Amino acid sequence: MSPREQQDWVDLGPVEELKRTPLRQFTYGRTKIALSYQGGEFGAVSGVCNHAAGPLGDGTLDGEYIVCPWHHWKFHRTTGEGEPGFEEDRVPRHELREEGGRLLVNLTPATTRHKAPHERHPLERPIVREPGPIRVLGLSTTAMDPDYPRYSTSDDLLELSLAHAGTLGAETRLIKANALRIRNCEGYYSKSAQACTWPCSITQMDSRDQMVEVYEGLVFWADAVILASPIRWGSASSLYFKLIERMNCIQNQVTIRDRVLIRNKAAAFIITGGQDNIQAVAGQMLMFFSELGFNFPQFPFIAHSRGWSAEDMELNVAFVQHSQELREGARELAARTVEKASALVAAAGGVERTPRGGRKAHRMEQ
Repeated sequence: MSPREQQDWVDLGPVEELKRTPLRQFTYGRTKIALSYQGGEFGAVSGVCNHAAGPLGDGTLDGEYIVCPWHHWKFHRTTGEGEPGFEEDRVPRHELREEGGRLLVNLTPATTRHKAPHERHPLERPIVREPGPIRVLGLSTTAMDPDYPRYSTSDDLLELSLAHAGTLGAETRLIKANALRIRNCEGYYSKSAQACTWPCSITQMDSRDQMVEVYEGLVFWADAVILASPIRWGSASSLYFKLIERMNCIQNQVTIRDRVLIRNKAAAFIITGGQDNIQAVAGQMLMFFSELGFNFPQFPFIAHSRGWSAEDMELNVAFVQHSQELREGARELAARTVEKASALVAAAGGVERTPRGGRKAHRMEQ
């Protein structure tokens, strides 16, 4: 073996100790190795997944396949080939040898990486505003059972607001989140900023996930969104938080790619509840939607509650149903939102990048 070839081999450690862990990740400079041991045999393949560069060695074993901890792509632990049906997706295999009770790996791969072509997800298309009237998306986040509908104060005002937007010439659309099958966010961002992808990795993996309707509405269709939520123990509804957790993939594109998906769009809010904490709910909404890239009309929310000491909740429904002030407020909110969206669309240029300082994710070496 030549000196150069000898330099390519590195010592991973004592064989008997390495046998105790079924799968682990090693890093040597820019080379990452996923080392596995199963059925009396070691295997070594690249520790970088083909999909989004996830750390294969930090994953799990499913039979003879390594499951990437980020998005569950699978590669054979000794050959590096993808699971059945995806064999063309291949990560490099590395040679191993034992010397004096120690395990050595060749950092120069024995095979090459091959990324098979995959059909692009429809949400990966360019964002282009089609000509036409201002488009207002209503987003309901009440979590009531759709099979047993009852009156919702937040939905009532939202529908009234959308109807008024229609009289102003806007095209409107309503999404009721409780009617959609939406999976919970799995916190890929907490594993790595790079693991939170656009489109959302859950949407890419699960064709039944209906969060795609929300993404289509917010990112591609709407010029403005009016979101409505009840107050639950001083916060927005649990369904609201389920939705915005899944919207992290929109904001994360700004953080890791300097790519702003939300441009020249307005957002406004309707908040109703039996008890108080309107300011905190509105503050969270304004902060989150500003981080996505939305603009706001003057006075961007309307709200109602009966206060902390109120326990006569049956009167709350009647109050909202008959309050002309709230109903007029819903119409005025729609008018301000349409006006703001119209101004944003009219002023829109060809800007493709918005410099944003303060938060930049570490860019992983791949």
